Amino acid sequence: MLLASLFKKPDKVLLYWKETSRQMLEIGIGSLTLVSIISCFIGAVTTVQTAYQLVSPLIPKSTIGMVVRDSSILELAPTITCIVLAGKIGSNIASELGTMRISEQIDALEIMGVNTASYLIGPKIIASMLMIPLLVIIATFLSIYGGMVAGDLSGVVPAETYRMGLQEDFIPFTVILCLVKAVTFAFIITSVSAYHGFNVNGGALEVGKASTRSVVYCCILILFADYILAELLL
Repeated sequence: MLLASLFKKPDKVLLYWKETSRQMLEIGIGSLTLVSIISCFIGAVTTVQTAYQLVSPLIPKSTIGMVVRDSSILELAPTITCIVLAGKIGSNIASELGTMRISEQIDALEIMGVNTASYLIGPKIIASMLMIPLLVIIATFLSIYGGMVAGDLSGVVPAETYRMGLQEDFIPFTVILCLVKAVTFAFIITSVSAYHGFNVNGGALEVGKASTRSVVYCCILILFADYILAELLL
């Protein structure tokens, strides 16, 4: 019902564009450093642990690059990145809308005739569905690159051998699945967090509870959607 109200009583397009641009900067640029650091270490850890498991001399070292590539594209980059973003972006959205609700800013906008759901939630959903897939693409690249650097520095797999593994049996459809996951997870993060923040009743304590609840629900729904998409598309 909340999402359906986004399309009622549309306001000026220019108003939406300014708010969407601001949200794109906040969601995309504001999360870039965190995503970059996490992705590099995820790739490094995956490389080291994969090399530790592949003890058989019959398995070529290039397999490490192939495993890190597929793990990063299919699961680590989209899922882990979006779970982290659920904690950062989701809690921020829930807290922002919850504070506006208890301070009666949303009520003031409604009295002025503004479609508050459309103005406050719509740009956030659009911005997240545009920026989070870009963050996932960056996370995928950095995860694979971080794995190559860690493997080369630790001596478990040379960089040249790692790059050979990256090119072995590559299936382009995995990239499409990665982007589908990113868009779906972005919608879940924004819509669920906005719902909990928009419907806060009470004071500052309830805002904190709504923020925590939104992160928990986002993480559960992301993992559930991850399983459903894997079943449907694979």
